[in-house]
Amino acid sequence: MLTLPNILTLSRILAVPLLAFLLWWPDWHFGYALGFVVYCIIAFTDYLDGYLARAQGTVSKLGIFLDPIADKIMVAAVILVLAAQGYMRGPYVGDLHVIAGLIILIREIAVSGLREFLGGIQVSVPVSKLAKWKTTFQLISLGALILGGAVNGPPCHSVYDVCGTLTNNWIHLTGLTCLWAAAVLTLITGWDYLRVGLKHMD
Repeated sequence: MLTLPNILTLSRILAVPLLAFLLWWPDWHFGYALGFVVYCIIAFTDYLDGYLARAQGTVSKLGIFLDPIADKIMVAAVILVLAAQGYMRGPYVGDLHVIAGLIILIREIAVSGLREFLGGIQVSVPVSKLAKWKTTFQLISLGALILGGAVNGPPCHSVYDVCGTLTNNWIHLTGLTCLWAAAVLTLITGWDYLRVGLKHMD
């Protein structure tokens, strides 16, 4: 049923290739600026489609199916492109910041499998407050990394390198900090899902 909320959800999925295209060239500041705008629109429609579905009483099976898929496609695409273009590079550990993104991706795949398994045996796992905080940090982190590309371009291996200082890289550092916060909460909430799943496995 193509209600307005479902159309908004589908539009989020269709916007992901455009977002990936805009982020593909690491030195293209204007592309990253446009990418940040597209990213914000996608994030806003994520809130809007859920709000409209609840307010209009039009929550549908299609919407329940598509909404988490749209979120995961967008997050996975942005993490992969930013990692490929060097935007998950930072001070002290260099490219090892990619590990935080990898943790998030692994959790998303694992939780999707667990949800499918638990749904098959009619067991639901409500979204916890920690999971909502994880999503918040995740959205802020990816948005900050994209915005950092629009303002400063590709990051240096260290904020003290000749191409930048700590002052003008604060946006990128905020993105990396929130990415690690999301990764830590990802491990905690992922264990919560796994613990529930293990109780129903023979």
